Amino acid sequence: MSGVGFTGQGCAISTASASLMTQAVKGKAIADVEHMFENFHELVTSDPTQEPDANDLGKLTVFAGVREFPMRVKCATLCWHTLRSALADGAVVSTE
Repeated sequence: MSGVGFTGQGCAISTASASLMTQAVKGKAIADVEHMFENFHELVTSDPTQEPDANDLGKLTVFAGVREFPMRVKCATLCWHTLRSALADGAVVSTE
């Protein structure tokens, strides 16, 4: 993916997640972005009493603490679900 960006408003968690997501997916193949989505979703929804599995998420691992606040999981994953929906709808065109 190239030319990834976002424009929007929201809480600090959602805007931070969107910002880091755009950095993380830039230059990645769509299949890799899908895999990253799965890893990120697992990170923020896993058992908070267990050590988080970073799954090569880099800076995105800062969101591991969100799993301790279930009401904030949607804040952290909103942009990810939006990107995934855009990919599924064909709104995002791959040039690779």
